[in-house]
Amino acid sequence: MSGAETTERALILAPRGRDAAVASALLSEVGIAAQSCPDLQTLCRALDDGVGLLILVEEAVRTADLQGLVAWIGAQPPWSDLPVVLLTMRGDGAERTPEATRLTELLGNVTFIERPFHPTTLISVVRTCLRGRRRQYEARAHLAERDRLLADLASERARFATLIEHLPVGVSLMDRDGRIMLCNPAFERFVPEAAIPSRQPNDDHSWIGYDDQGRILTQDQFPGARALRGEMVHGVEFTYRLPDGSTTWTRVSGVPVRDGTGQVVGALAVIVDIGAQKAAQEALQRLTTTLEATVQERTHELEATLERLRAEMRDRERAEEQLRQTQKLETLGQLTGGVAHDFNNLLMAVIGNLELLRKRLPDDPTTERLFDGAMQGAQRGATLTQRLLAFARRQDLQPQAVDLAGLLEGMRTLLERSVGPRVVVRIETPAVLPPILIDPNQLELAILNLAINARDAMPDGGTLTVSLDEAPVSVASGLPPGAHPRLCVQDTGTGMDAQTLARAIEPFFSTKGIGKGTGLGLSMVHGLAVQSGGAFRLSSVPGEGTLVELWLPKATTPVQAAEAPAATVVDASPGFVLVVDDDALIAMSTVDMLADLGHTVVEANSGSEALEILRSGQPIDLLLTDYAMPGMTGVELARAARALAPDLPVLLATGYADLPDGIGADLPRLAKPYTQTQLAMATSRLLTKAAGAPAHPVQGDGPHPVPRARLHR
Repeated sequence: MSGAETTERALILAPRGRDAAVASALLSEVGIAAQSCPDLQTLCRALDDGVGLLILVEEAVRTADLQGLVAWIGAQPPWSDLPVVLLTMRGDGAERTPEATRLTELLGNVTFIERPFHPTTLISVVRTCLRGRRRQYEARAHLAERDRLLADLASERARFATLIEHLPVGVSLMDRDGRIMLCNPAFERFVPEAAIPSRQPNDDHSWIGYDDQGRILTQDQFPGARALRGEMVHGVEFTYRLPDGSTTWTRVSGVPVRDGTGQVVGALAVIVDIGAQKAAQEALQRLTTTLEATVQERTHELEATLERLRAEMRDRERAEEQLRQTQKLETLGQLTGGVAHDFNNLLMAVIGNLELLRKRLPDDPTTERLFDGAMQGAQRGATLTQRLLAFARRQDLQPQAVDLAGLLEGMRTLLERSVGPRVVVRIETPAVLPPILIDPNQLELAILNLAINARDAMPDGGTLTVSLDEAPVSVASGLPPGAHPRLCVQDTGTGMDAQTLARAIEPFFSTKGIGKGTGLGLSMVHGLAVQSGGAFRLSSVPGEGTLVELWLPKATTPVQAAEAPAATVVDASPGFVLVVDDDALIAMSTVDMLADLGHTVVEANSGSEALEILRSGQPIDLLLTDYAMPGMTGVELARAARALAPDLPVLLATGYADLPDGIGADLPRLAKPYTQTQLAMATSRLLTKAAGAPAHPVQGDGPHPVPRARLHR
């Protein structure tokens, strides 16, 4: 309830003299709020903001138009009777009686105080009026609560009536004599004459009930009669003859209704139609009888079918477990792939600046040792990110047709040296095996990782077997049905228990000691197999060893002969190189390495800034751009740049091959982190190739100067 609805404010209308000021001051002294109104219209407007009583001087209302005030008083709700204190003028002539009567009739609850009045009189009268006003507010609250309770009761009755009306069972309430006082349509369907079966004539055989021993019940044993005697009756079954002559089964219950003293004053009867249930039971009984002989004949067939179902359930459970593991690894892959990409960018700056710093410091054994340690740490970080990208399936693979048997024979010496003299290496290859489609460098790294894991699992020595064959793979792998080339790496080491095996391919999970492994070896192998379009399976038995199986895709082209290695460094004249990277740290490292190689470098931090430089007429011999940049990717920048200069060489630098299919496939790439030598080789090849092509002017609207601060020599 708002403050306006319970206010005890006094509105005063005394436009002349000091009556208003005196009355307001007196009321304020005793803590009663008062508002003085300059005219009757202001007072009428203030009424809607809440009022406890009115204090009016007689001369202000004697000849005034009281229509608005009278209308407001007449529109009061039934609980309200606004008190009015009328301050009259001196004298008590007979002519004042009609005027007092008129004001009383117009204003209703009027109390007269003759002036001059004593302050105590005014305060006493006002307090009396406010007490009456408070009782009005209380009456209003009681009326509102009564209306709410009546509405709740009506709503409750409506809900109860709806519930009873739509109950699928018959329900009735009867008095002490068995007369039905309330029932729903479902009950009337069985008792249309409004008389419960126990009160129907004895010759009426519409209802036939049975006790637990199957004996027919008499009417005094019916649930309704027993409930009226105070018994609780549960679910007595009856046959009921419908008006059309057919019969159905019902289940009848009775509940006694008692008053506050515990005396039975009536009963509830509930009728449930169980005809369909009985029919189903009878049909089931007939079916059971019929099937008994058939079941014996088909026992062996059903047992075989059950066994097949169990096998299928086991396969399905394994497939579901593999799916959950795949989803788990996919989530981990997304996280680790993003971390590796950002880590590659950081390593780019570290390696580049280390190489440049080494050239600028004098030769010193201590300095060389520190530089070597820093460079080895950065390179180990780069190797770590490659494994992370392999697990995340975001590494830049270069698949080609590979003779797997030849690859293994070429690795024999490397494997034997890696596992040591206490481990026997066995390589088993078939006479004929189709070529596979894989990145050979990454596959060699994966096999070497598996060999090192096997060595660590056999501290006392053992046998490492690397074998090749063709074998089918489960449907859950996602590969086409049929046999596929399979690479198996098996050791005779300590093996893994079920808990360790379940987490073996999680990134950074390792059973080795601190500093003895990154926990990414199996993760990298799994990622390589899946990214290459193959499948991976790991099995192990404690005390017997571990088996890693890789199913690899077949190649559709023959194995190509090995090409002669390219020159380590391609000589090329220094040129103008435009470097675009939104990361200032990486851009600075790349710019410094290019400038150290003798190139003149122009730097831009976004694709739009690079295009402005190209349009300015600045001669550019090579565009080196990062791929992942906000606003415009490196591939989009390459397209826009070639629209301005069709023969402009573009080199795309990226932390991983995160390019959509078919986009940027023709662009040469430089994988991050790269060294100055790798940068020199990549830029030299493109500049040498572009030196023989005719120059094409950049299309633009005229030359624009390039800021000198962004030009590096």
